[in-house]
Amino acid sequence: MPLPSLLVCDDSNMARKQLLRSLPARWPVTIEQAANGLEAMVILRQGKTDVLLLDLTMPEMDGYEVLAAVKAEGLACKIIVVSGDVQEQAVQRVMALGALAFVQKPADPELLKQALSRLGLLDAHSDSVTPRPHNIESSISFTDAFREVVNVAMGGAAALLARVLCVFIRLPVPNVNIFEVGELHMALADVQRGEGHTAVCQGFIGGGIAGEALLIFHDSEVDDMAQLLHWFSRDYSPMEMLLDLSTVLIGACLSGIAKQIDVQFSKSHPMVLGEHASIDELIRLNRPRWKSTLAVEISYSIEGHQIHFDLLLLFTEDSVALLSNKLDYLMN
Repeated sequence: MPLPSLLVCDDSNMARKQLLRSLPARWPVTIEQAANGLEAMVILRQGKTDVLLLDLTMPEMDGYEVLAAVKAEGLACKIIVVSGDVQEQAVQRVMALGALAFVQKPADPELLKQALSRLGLLDAHSDSVTPRPHNIESSISFTDAFREVVNVAMGGAAALLARVLCVFIRLPVPNVNIFEVGELHMALADVQRGEGHTAVCQGFIGGGIAGEALLIFHDSEVDDMAQLLHWFSRDYSPMEMLLDLSTVLIGACLSGIAKQIDVQFSKSHPMVLGEHASIDELIRLNRPRWKSTLAVEISYSIEGHQIHFDLLLLFTEDSVALLSNKLDYLMN
């Protein structure tokens, strides 16, 4: 009798590696991997996949689109969604599209085993939750590892914001890049010169890891955001609303990162760039630390509303080595 076939679909090498490590050690399965939904559908259409572990936030074709395609084409496969997007609406949507279970990233081996057991996929010989041998993936790059950490953190932040606003937040694949200070200056100066933008800045530091968080809003959407929050009044200005919203979103995202790398971040008071500080001043003060900057960009948008905003996390050059040490156990 052939072994059951498992397909792991996630755009992150590190996420796939973590997930494979979390599988029951004695679960007898053959394993295939896909880096996005398009690759997964090619494999699924062969009709040989019994179980799919599926991420939601991916380029090319995301998890929602995979679920819809599997349902539309009547493909026989048991699907467990494993995602950092823990919004209540996200869970409801994937179950409505045919997923049989939802497991939060990073997958806890015991919870994953329970989900597999509920679906009748484990027998008495595969009930151990001892991590599997992890010789399936080679070492993971720092950029990929940190992108996955950010992915999990932004999902938690989105869930909090979704509860506050009573909306559904569309999540992107976060961009993670290393910029030289000149490139960073030009990128941020473009934001400052761009008409119709307001940026809130908040510094953070913890465990030797430091940086600045920038939340950039489109001015044309500020009133829409205020109306959505029902916060706008004579006594509560849109600018105050942006500062409070920035505190919530930046704080939640940084907390999600801190939890995964086992540090605690202290944060400065948020400031509106252009009112209390400028991009030029921000760069002048941080230039000695920003010779080379780790930049993370997350572009949130709110479904059903013309509202979106960009969160930039700018880590100092010295922070990269410390972050790399923190992630070493995940990368190797």
